[in-house]
Amino acid sequence: MRDRTQSKIKISSPPFLPLVFCSVLWLLLSLPATAADNNTKKPNPNQFPPNPLELRTPDPLIPRSRRDKRPLTEEELARLVPALDELNVEAAAKLQAGDEKGAFETWYRELRLRRYQGLLPEVQALSRVGGIAWDRNLSEDVQYITKRLQTIQQAQLKLPVDLNLLRSLATAFEQVKSPDWAVKVYEQILAVTRSQQDAVQEEALLLKIGELSVSWFDYSKAVSAYQELARLAQEKGDSVKQVTYLKQLAYLYGKDNQIEKAIKAKQQLIEFYRNEKDFVQIPTIQLEIGSAYEAVGQLEQAVQSYQETYAFAWSIQQYSSAADALRKLVALQRSLKQINPALETYQVLLQADYLAHNFYGMMNTYDEVGQIYLENKNYPQALTAFQKGLELAKQLKYREAYFARQIQEVTEQAK
Repeated sequence: MRDRTQSKIKISSPPFLPLVFCSVLWLLLSLPATAADNNTKKPNPNQFPPNPLELRTPDPLIPRSRRDKRPLTEEELARLVPALDELNVEAAAKLQAGDEKGAFETWYRELRLRRYQGLLPEVQALSRVGGIAWDRNLSEDVQYITKRLQTIQQAQLKLPVDLNLLRSLATAFEQVKSPDWAVKVYEQILAVTRSQQDAVQEEALLLKIGELSVSWFDYSKAVSAYQELARLAQEKGDSVKQVTYLKQLAYLYGKDNQIEKAIKAKQQLIEFYRNEKDFVQIPTIQLEIGSAYEAVGQLEQAVQSYQETYAFAWSIQQYSSAADALRKLVALQRSLKQINPALETYQVLLQADYLAHNFYGMMNTYDEVGQIYLENKNYPQALTAFQKGLELAKQLKYREAYFARQIQEVTEQAK
């Protein structure tokens, strides 16, 4: 009989099994906790919220068979349109009641569904809601709507032109205060209008482009528009519009630092007024030309322009305009240390102010003349100027004490 002890074979466990078992057990125990952690994970505050116009949540107003964005049938559209109008009314009521968040949630639902109607109704709705968002200073909502409008505009560049859609699109961009994008659309419309040789619409579009470009400080684009407008007005012989556009061009050239072109435009205006014998308008423009020359450091041209302005204004008895030019001229002469020419100009300025009945101007001129003589220690001439200034001050009941003090100081210094 075999010994049982001999039949027993001692089998020992491999040394690595306990380690594997523990690892697997730890992994299994840790899974629920990891899932729980994932479920309770806090949202990233830096993550942008989803665009409500791009949500893909199925809507009960759209038949299940049509939720793949295939066109709705006429019957389905007939049922959808009044429902969308109701959503608009509902949103407006919520807004009126003070539920701004609920109102825009409803409007976004309407806007998403408007896509089933086609681009034109969608753009019109985007324009309406975008205007409300802008008026209420809801910048995030304005951005959502603007982005959708931009997507539609970019798509239109590759499609046959739909003028009605483009006009609505331009209006929508204006509603959300995106003039640069509105200009892009108006330029698309302008290209079509020119191909149709519609001069009236071309002028209206150019004017719109010019105005919008000015509103967002794109002076170069505005200049191009008004140049075209001035050309069209000249071709039509419409002098009134031509002058209007030339004035705007002169202003825009100045804003765009094209000083030479600004001066040229003003010179064209002067020539126009000369031909129309409307001489009263000329001195002001001549004065602006002088200021433009002075601003860019062309001082000789500035002096010449001020002198021409004074002479012309005097010749047509516009003494106030003549005095304005003389003040500009004398200030420039003093800055250039041209004392004697400045004193001569002051004498003419006194005459111009007298003829213009500008006694305040005369009083101030006597003060400036007195200061020049005082700086040069010409006390008798300084005293005479301050005394004449005091006479005017007493008549005007203004700055009497000042001139009396100046006379006293000059008298003391002259001793």
